Amino acid sequence: MNRHPQILSVHLFLLKEGKILLQLRKNTGYMDGWWSVIAGHVEARESATSAMIREAMEEAGIKLSREDLVLIHVMHRFENQERVDFFFKAIKWIGESTIKEPNKAEALRWFELSKLPENLVPYVRQAIDLGLLKGQIYSEFGWEKT
Repeated sequence: MNRHPQILSVHLFLLKEGKILLQLRKNTGYMDGWWSVIAGHVEARESATSAMIREAMEEAGIKLSREDLVLIHVMHRFENQERVDFFFKAIKWIGESTIKEPNKAEALRWFELSKLPENLVPYVRQAIDLGLLKGQIYSEFGWEKT
């Protein structure tokens, strides 16, 4: 039996007045010119919640605490590699979101949940739809192409 290491990622749903915060990707080599949420990889010997707290500060300059993060959705995804994505919703946060990595993000903007941009990263759109809006805890993405 072959066992493959999984790449773990965390994604943040920041919500305010029926809107979700999205950032426009650039210079990353993946889906540049497409909108996504604040996200990043879980590093070695780091928990998913610790990674989410770190990424929120690194990418958007906002401070999160563990008790204000709620796991909304988990996705097992295949895009050239096997991945597991954890989608968290922040109940509250400290600070105003700003672009802290201008080499990787071109814009940061609040979008109505009912009017998401066409160029939203497809698996993130699925997590918003199934996890955030419909309350489904788990989904899969990209396996039909393997």
